[in-house]
Amino acid sequence: MSEFWEENFISKKEMWGFEPSKSTILTKDFFVKKSVKNILIPGIGYGRNAQVFIENGITVTGIEISKTAIDLAYKNYGADMEIHHGSVTDMPFDTHRYDGIFCYALIHLLDKKERSKLIRDCYNQLKTNGYMVFTAISKNAPNYGKGNRIKKDCYEFHSGAKLFYYDQESVKTEFNDFGLFEYEEVNENQPMYLIKCKKSA
Repeated sequence: MSEFWEENFISKKEMWGFEPSKSTILTKDFFVKKSVKNILIPGIGYGRNAQVFIENGITVTGIEISKTAIDLAYKNYGADMEIHHGSVTDMPFDTHRYDGIFCYALIHLLDKKERSKLIRDCYNQLKTNGYMVFTAISKNAPNYGKGNRIKKDCYEFHSGAKLFYYDQESVKTEFNDFGLFEYEEVNENQPMYLIKCKKSA
């Protein structure tokens, strides 16, 4: 995953632009409503989905594997956030417990073992009554079933990018034990599930 990200970073930056995603806006509204004060963003990238949280008084900490992306995040959005340099598969990077965690368009790039570890690691870094929100590509995406089939619901459409496509069953299977209470499909540049979990006492 890291080599694919590094090799395609500039083109992806140009494709994604600098405006926050629809899911980010929805999550920001949710976090503000729930009085979330600090969040962790695994896979923060170059920061386009971080600024809207900062603008609403939420302290942001990130994790990012690409040094290029980290440098751009600081250049474009300032140094008001801490970003750990490394892979999300090596979490945790600190012992802090967060009010919220937001993980955008990342989990579907991981294999089953890595997905399970990421969900568990994020849950473990939540405060009691904290919330974590994930976005994951849906089977309704136009590229589902195309490319090289790796295993059930996992396809390599572009070389080096193996995507696991979620449906309602797999959302429940992977998140039910971690406080899943709501999920909905949101149309970004492709259909994504917006998945919400709460860490109860």
